[in-house]
Amino acid sequence: MGKVFKFDQDVDTDQIIASQYIIYPTIDEMKPHAFESLDPDFAGSVQAGDYVVASENFGCGSSREQAPTVLKALGVKAVIAKSFARIFYRNAINIGLPVIVCKELYDHVNAGDEMELSMQEGVVRANGQEYECTKLPEYMQGILDQGGLIASLDK
Repeated sequence: MGKVFKFDQDVDTDQIIASQYIIYPTIDEMKPHAFESLDPDFAGSVQAGDYVVASENFGCGSSREQAPTVLKALGVKAVIAKSFARIFYRNAINIGLPVIVCKELYDHVNAGDEMELSMQEGVVRANGQEYECTKLPEYMQGILDQGGLIASLDK
């Protein structure tokens, strides 16, 4: 089980990690600034195994790979949204951060709710309900299981 951190539609990569912080030499230095403009307490509150739940078009904007990387580094287990910007989706899979499309979940959870994701089943459980979500193809699940695209190619 993990806690829900909820964001609206059209969250862009600059809101995930603002451009002034991507000049920092390490992801660890960027982590305290994740979602700073939307939820200044996010980086200090999120724990390993928590989830980001969003509406439509999550990760729009630039192609900066730091956006999914900082979420993964903070321990976010998965980002679950109604839809994703294509480049964010690809970057997230490439670095090993699960990104799951679930059309119904956003409208039925609140920030702070507890939830659980079964990627193998393609199901999210929250507030006593089950929500069907995109079940990733086996090859994509394999990439995630190995920590991302580069890690999967090294094996």
